[in-house]
Amino acid sequence: MRYVALLLFPVLLATCRTATPPTEATAAPLADASPWLTGFTKPAENPILRADSSYSFSDPLTGQSVQWQRADVFNPGAVVRGDSVYLFFRAEDNPRATLGRRTSRIGLAASGDGINFVRRTAPVLYPGPDNNREFEDPGGCEDPRVVELPDGRYLMLYTAYNQQAARLCSATSTNLTDWTKHGPVFQDAYGGKFHDTWSKSGSVVCELTPDGRLVATEINGKYWMYWGDAVVGLAHSDDLLDWTPVLNEDSTLFDPLPLRPGLFDSRLSEPGPPALLTDDGILVLYNGQNELTDSLRYMDAGPGAYSGGQALFSAEDPTVLLDRMENPFIQPSLPHELTGQYASGTTFIEGLVYFRGKWFLYYGTADSMVGVAVRD
Repeated sequence: MRYVALLLFPVLLATCRTATPPTEATAAPLADASPWLTGFTKPAENPILRADSSYSFSDPLTGQSVQWQRADVFNPGAVVRGDSVYLFFRAEDNPRATLGRRTSRIGLAASGDGINFVRRTAPVLYPGPDNNREFEDPGGCEDPRVVELPDGRYLMLYTAYNQQAARLCSATSTNLTDWTKHGPVFQDAYGGKFHDTWSKSGSVVCELTPDGRLVATEINGKYWMYWGDAVVGLAHSDDLLDWTPVLNEDSTLFDPLPLRPGLFDSRLSEPGPPALLTDDGILVLYNGQNELTDSLRYMDAGPGAYSGGQALFSAEDPTVLLDRMENPFIQPSLPHELTGQYASGTTFIEGLVYFRGKWFLYYGTADSMVGVAVRD
């Protein structure tokens, strides 16, 4: 399989035309008379990516050959470029290490149908002797969300984890394979007040272009991002690299998605794929974790399970919550979603693309594999 990937991946990448800025904005096509993006089904090909010990590369920090996909592959971001879907997945190397003590690297795979992917042999983002090493070594680079920028470049928001603190970081690319790291996104805001606080999961507000690409868009002259876990945050930016969190009057973080006892997001909420600007408002797809205690949890999912929900915010004011699903639109149901590294069950949504007239939703399953759900 590895040799096939070596031959096919450059061909797939070469077929993609250079991205150009959109000429007009198009609202995302959702269900009739509904603000929600629903109707997803899980095709029989699931899971679409599994761990594979045949992939190796030379770790620049140790000089050793590493089987970087040996343990698990999960939590993918995705973009459409030309006639292909490109999937950015998190891969862990050491199956004997405990949860949180492995090194994560971000790999890239390409597909002409959105389901069958060919992987690139080496990761595209990983800890190295660079400007971000202090934040990434030894935990690595986790959970990528990727969006296209108005100038045709790509932005990746990912979690840098040094096994002490998680920090939301940014990187940019023109070709999806070579990435320039720009460091933690909250390093300068409020004199660095949130630089050392736990941060992750950046969902940038995007618009759907006429040819099906999700491109970051401004609202009121600024870019906006829903981010974080446990306490979800909202932030704005002028350049998509340095972000300023929105604060309450007492200077604490503003939380647009507070916890809801008894529902699927009773323990925490965490943004998923890029947010969508639609005719109804800003649609935020997010992950909700269920409480552990029966008296507080959602009884149609297991304790600690992660399911997918949706919330709608005002397009004029991204802080204003208009509506929110009471029940998840996707949740663990297949065997590989209910067993794995995270045994409580996970459909952790992170990648969303509109491709060949369909919505493809990519997610991590139990921190172990990659799944997809499709809305035709």
